[in-house]
Parts: sequence; structure tokens; C-alpha cells
Amino acid sequence: MASAISANKAELLAIANAVASEKMIDKNIVIEAMEEAIQKSARNRYGAENDIRAKLDPQTGDLTLWRVVEVVEEVEDYFKQVDLAQGQKLQEGASVGDFIVDPLPPVDLGRIDAQSAKQVIFQKVRDAERERQFEEFKDRADEVITGVIKSVEFGHVIVNLGRAEGVIRRDQQIPREAARTGERVRALITKVERNNRGPQIFLSRSAPDFMRKLFAQEVPEIYDGIIEIKAAARDPGSRAKIGVISHDSSIDPVGACVGMKGSRVQAVVQELQGEKIDIIPWSDDIATFVVNALQPATVARVVLDEEEGRIEVVVPDDQLSLAIGRRGQNVRLASQLTGHQIDIMTEEEASEKRSKEFAERSKMFEEELDVDETLSQLLVAEGFAELEEVAYVPLEELAAIEGFDEELGEELQNRAKEALERQEEAHRAIRRELGVEDALADMPHLSEAMLVVLGKGGIKTLDDLADLATDELIAKKREAPRRRNNADGPPTRRPPQRQEDKGGVLGEFGLSEEQGNEIIMAARAHWFEDEDGAADAATEATTQEAANADSDK
Repeated sequence: MASAISANKAELLAIANAVASEKMIDKNIVIEAMEEAIQKSARNRYGAENDIRAKLDPQTGDLTLWRVVEVVEEVEDYFKQVDLAQGQKLQEGASVGDFIVDPLPPVDLGRIDAQSAKQVIFQKVRDAERERQFEEFKDRADEVITGVIKSVEFGHVIVNLGRAEGVIRRDQQIPREAARTGERVRALITKVERNNRGPQIFLSRSAPDFMRKLFAQEVPEIYDGIIEIKAAARDPGSRAKIGVISHDSSIDPVGACVGMKGSRVQAVVQELQGEKIDIIPWSDDIATFVVNALQPATVARVVLDEEEGRIEVVVPDDQLSLAIGRRGQNVRLASQLTGHQIDIMTEEEASEKRSKEFAERSKMFEEELDVDETLSQLLVAEGFAELEEVAYVPLEELAAIEGFDEELGEELQNRAKEALERQEEAHRAIRRELGVEDALADMPHLSEAMLVVLGKGGIKTLDDLADLATDELIAKKREAPRRRNNADGPPTRRPPQRQEDKGGVLGEFGLSEEQGNEIIMAARAHWFEDEDGAADAATEATTQEAANADSDK
């Protein structure tokens, strides 16, 4: 028996030492797992009901087994309790309530028990290894790491990172990049998650931040913080744009990123499989930055619409295809880089648009204010676009228009207010026909025109409005950039692009988030009033019941 025990102990110790060394895990963790395995085997031999403990000397392999029992006056559990007489035989001076040790003889760990012990050990080691891997990688998000491609499964690339594995999902790979088993690959750690099968390490080669990190490795000035990449946009595997700024006036940010004879940027381009990179000087002036971002196209004029978050860019006719880029790539990347929606149009189109807007506004003023064409055109030429502007602008501004005086200005303002009242009344009639409750008209910031839009959207009661989230109510509509078919051929107009974001029900009215929150909270106010009323009624009923009980007494 002794030889069998020694052989098994020697085998388990050898496994423990080998696993601790191979998996880079503390040997004590493996020893604890092995002790647990021996305890399990001993319980199988002596009975699972026993409280059996094991201690293994990590140096000599000496095994000590014992059973823990409690000294009691009357034994109820013969596996874990002994009476006072038996307890004093096991340990001199034992008294009721003491826990004492009952030594057990070593057991012969047979083949089955040894295999079971191995399984317990390996499971514990596996858990410890997974925890170590997670602890090692959990704080390494946004770090570039190098690994070896282990396999490609369903289009996802599994990468051996040394002590763990990562995955580059199909949508995070560079298009048309061939992944071959055994090749080294660099990627950005985007996320690390704890999982039952070990840490899930997600990698990316298509993220804009991967390109940022590559530039930081190739350009010392970026690593040192002298030059900063303020914005980056990528069409992975095809083209990219970065906006850079220097915090040292003596250093050219574009030149530093390009390097001597393009050496620095070419190193990044090669890593990104030939992806062309436009390096653009950053500017706090959004108009200037948009002009830079649309390079290599020449821009004639930039018109900002800060309220809508859109930018109108006018280019010469011969620059249209270049500004838009092949399949809209250049304007799309410029839009991502600047964070603004960019509309590209030629000078001829811009002129046509301005003429159309001028004619529409003149016609509107002519009809609503009952004035002649000359006067309505004068208002538009002075920058007036809406009836509200005419109605509520300071009278001095109207009187200052050439050919106007205070009397005319006052008359125009009165007519504008009357026109607004007529529109409001017309919208009110439509709103009521749609079945929108009058209670909605009491909500802050909502005009009758807005209520008509709500009614057409099926929002007709306070509860309908209260059920909406703020974004569902006020989010602005975002449309895809206008494009042309092919930058290499004549510019031809495509059908209108599908909207990327449907926006909120009242997105066209430009309400702020604060206003949207106020509307939603005002609509929900009656919910809380109902709850308070119910609580008051319950309290009153309880009070009345108590009063009735007292009177009965």
C-alpha cells in the first residue's frame, strides 16, 4: 500500500509542479486543488458524510488525513459527532462543544481516484488561469497588441496572444485582407469581457483608433503629446483621413506625420494594407477645417447651419466629382472627420437654390402680409425668412430698411401677427379634427402646428405623449450625404438617399433637449397626481374606518 501511495503522491506532485510552471500559476493554488482532490477521494472511501480534511506537504509530498468531529452530550450524527467519552479517547481533556481531530490512515489512491483527482486539479488550474488572463488583459483596452493567427472560424480570426486568445470578428477586419494561419498580426484591443470559458478579448484592425495608435508608434511627436490627432475617419482598406494639430508652433504637424520622404506614413499605410491616408491640419474654425477635410478638392464657399448641424459646401463645376469622391467616399470621410453633415453642390446649383428660396419667401410674404412684390423682395433681401422674424423683430430694424419708416414697420408687424394667428387657428382646427386632446395644448413649448404633427403621428392623448422618450420626440432627422455616381465620369444625380436616422416626431421643429424634457415631464405629471390622489383616498378611508370603529365602541 505504501508504494502505491508514494507513487500516486509523486505523480500528483509532478503534475502540480509541471502545471504551475507551464501555466504560470502560483504553486499553492495547484496544491490547494490537489488537497481538495484527495479529500474528495477520501470521502468516497470513508463516506461522503464525513468532514474529512487533507494536508499535503508541497516539499515532501507527505499526506495527512483527518476527520473533524464535534464532542456532544448525545450523538445525533455519527459521522460528524462523538460523545464525551469517545472524544476524550481521541483527545485528552476534550469537553462538550469542542471540535477535535480524528486521524485517518492513508488511503490507497487507486487509478480511478487518481484520475478524478487529476480532473479536479485541472479544473481548478483552468479557473485560476482564466482569472489570471482576465486580470492581465482587463485594463489593456485601446492597446495595440501583436499575436499569431491560430485559425479562421466562420470568417472570424482567432489570434494567439501568448497567454490568451483574441478574436478579430469579420466586421473588424480590413476588407479583402487575407488571414493565413501562422502569420503575425497586429490589432487593437477594443474590449475585454469575463466569460465562463475564459476572458473574451475582442480585437480590431478596422477601427480609427487602430490607425491613431499606429501613428503614435511611428511618430515620436505624437507619442510625446507634441502633436495630437484630433479626429480620424476610415474607410478600412481604401482611404482614411486624420486631422492633426501641433502644440509647438515650430513643428509642422503634417510634415512630422509624413516623415522624411514619406517614411512614417508609409509604415502605417503598409500595415493597413495600402490604405491611402490624407493628413489634414486641424482648425478650430469649422469652415476652415471642412475646406481642409475635402482636400484634394478646391472649395469656393462654405455655408454653416449650426442649428441643423449641416454644412453646405459650394465647389466649382470641375471640382464636383473630386469633392464627392469615388462612390461618395471623400465627402463621407470628411463628414465623419468634422462631425457635421456635408452637402456638396456646384456654384450653379447653389445659385438655383438661392433663387428658389428667394422666390418662395417673397411669395410667402406677398401673400401673408398682403404687400406688393417689391416690398416682399426687400424683406427677403434684408434677411427675413419667417413671419415670426417680421412680427417680433425690434421695430427699429424694420424702420432702418431703405424706403421703410416706423409707420410701415408697425403695419407690417401687425399684419405678420395677424397672419400667425390665422395659421394657428387653422392648425387648431386640423388638430381637433385629428382628435388630439386639448390637454396637449397646455404643454410647454408646443404650438398648434406641432400638435398637428403629433396627431398625424398617432399621439393624441397625454398618456401617448408621456410614453415617449425625449429622443423619440425631438431628435433631428439625419440624411446621408448627397453623392454622384462616379468621380471618373460626368456627374449624374442619384435618387434621394434613404435617411440614416428617422429622427423624432417633432424633429423638424428644432426643439432643444431641455425643452423636450420639459414637455415629457409635464405630460407625465398627471401620473404622479393620480398616485397622490389614490394615496390620499386610501388614507382618508383608513381614517374613516378608525373613526367608525371608535364610535361603535
